[in-house]
Amino acid sequence: MTSSSGGSLFRTSSSYRRRKIVNRLVTILAYTCTALAILPLTWIVLYVIYRGFGAWDAEFFTGLPQLFGDGGGVRNGIVGTLVIVGLATLIGVPVGVMAGIYLAEYGNNRLGSIVRFMADTLTGVPSIVVGLFAFGVVVLNTGGFSAFAGAVALAIMMIPVITRTTEEIIRLVPDSIREASLGLGVSRWKTIMRVVVPTALSGIVTGVLLAVARVAGETAPLILTILGTNFPVSSDIFNGPYTTLSLQIYQLGGQPSPQVVEVAWGAALLLVLMVLGISIAARVIFKGQGVRG
Repeated sequence: MTSSSGGSLFRTSSSYRRRKIVNRLVTILAYTCTALAILPLTWIVLYVIYRGFGAWDAEFFTGLPQLFGDGGGVRNGIVGTLVIVGLATLIGVPVGVMAGIYLAEYGNNRLGSIVRFMADTLTGVPSIVVGLFAFGVVVLNTGGFSAFAGAVALAIMMIPVITRTTEEIIRLVPDSIREASLGLGVSRWKTIMRVVVPTALSGIVTGVLLAVARVAGETAPLILTILGTNFPVSSDIFNGPYTTLSLQIYQLGGQPSPQVVEVAWGAALLLVLMVLGISIAARVIFKGQGVRG
């Protein structure tokens, strides 16, 4: 009896030590993989800061780019980025949000499955293909390159992200909230627009910000739709070439002048900080509010 109890106790103790060792090894592995995942982003950000911060001065933010001689600035790229991303947001957000609401509230049918499949497929389509589509549909049919054509290309890339994010966020709203509103005699569409959507608003805004951050740094579709220019961007969004920070980085980064390349690094730093700022804002909004209910 005593010997059996002692052997059982020894085996239990041995098994406990083995589980503890395995747990520690897996924990170390998890921390190591996390560090390896964070390292590339940290490395990129620090290197861009190192190469680009020296280009930041008054001329950088107020001047126009120069391909030779001194470095110039990226004023037109900043303005162009704000205009084109803003237009893309105005086009893509209503379509994406309404599609997400449909999928969450009415999409449990064959049409909903088709829309989800198309949204998921569109998310994986290469951006250059989207740019080529916008070139064929918008540029060739409107008379030339324009900010509007670039905005259409970016909006197409935003829509599936916003659609799927909106759908998942609205599905998190408790059914009890819907039932309470419907029980008071409120119609379904009013319940959705006045009760469900406001409840999930912070999550929807998060999805929109993440979609904006995704397209803010796109270059390939813009090469085919806005062409790029070193002159001040026009106030006419439907006619004439435009430019953005990402396109200027592409055009200035390959120039032979070291000063011009330094400006490209400065533009890269500004663009990275913009994308990081938008991403951090999205995380803070979602974490701070989430879905109320």
